[in-house]
Amino acid sequence: MADDNKKTDEEGYGTTGHSWDGIEELNNPLPRWWLWIFYATIVWGIWYVIAYPAWPLVSGATEGYKGWSTRANVAAEIAAVQEANAEINEQLVAADLDAIPTDPELAVYARSAGESVFNTWCVQCHGREGGGFLGYPNLADDDWLWGGTMEDIHYSVAHGIRNEEDPDARFSEMPAYGEIFSREEIDQVVNFVMSLSKEPRDASQVAAGEELYLDNCAACHGEAGEGNTMLGAPNLSDAIWLYGGDYDSLVETVTYSRYGVMPPWAPRLSEAEIRAVSAYVHQLGGGE
Repeated sequence: MADDNKKTDEEGYGTTGHSWDGIEELNNPLPRWWLWIFYATIVWGIWYVIAYPAWPLVSGATEGYKGWSTRANVAAEIAAVQEANAEINEQLVAADLDAIPTDPELAVYARSAGESVFNTWCVQCHGREGGGFLGYPNLADDDWLWGGTMEDIHYSVAHGIRNEEDPDARFSEMPAYGEIFSREEIDQVVNFVMSLSKEPRDASQVAAGEELYLDNCAACHGEAGEGNTMLGAPNLSDAIWLYGGDYDSLVETVTYSRYGVMPPWAPRLSEAEIRAVSAYVHQLGGGE
């Protein structure tokens, strides 16, 4: 009796030599329709690497006879958008800075365009919607180191802060009081500064710290710690801290000082983009 589980090679193609539980694998050819599709993909692949960029080279890739380029396509799309927005960008540049937030058409455009600029260039440091991070100012509150008017924000964006690229950058520098004060005096000043907005760590040191503060710090930060936007000196009485307001963070700040740097964006952005992002930051909630 023949084995019903074993097929015979009726077409004469033989078997592959593979066998499982007595079942042999026949060596039948692939369907012709499948083979033609396979050959067509080979031909298409050869044409594609000739027609389009494909083979990597030392400093680029083969261009292909069609001259197709993703970069060129993107550049063309950007140029088209710029052309479409050329008229309103001219209006934005020509307008008085303080008039931009009150002009319905310019305000809507500036906020939309400014958000795109902000999310491309600024969000890495200042956070989404300007929320800030430790050491990077929150742009959505009403606490400004250098002023929050449209003119102030525009200047900060255009020229940056404490950078070496722009001679007109905003500049101020806090002394490292670790080179001037003893550790006991640093503790005294820190306790006084803490007392301006909350409970100090050691109330017995506040009086001595106040004297040191008035002699050394009040010239920039104000006698009551109210700060000075002309100098970029923070308000020390509002419990808003750029580098942290706990005791250890304040000791580090007084001892070593801080020196945050912001690049100038005028070399990178157009005047319209600078005005747009300034308007966007201004309307986040803390503009003056």
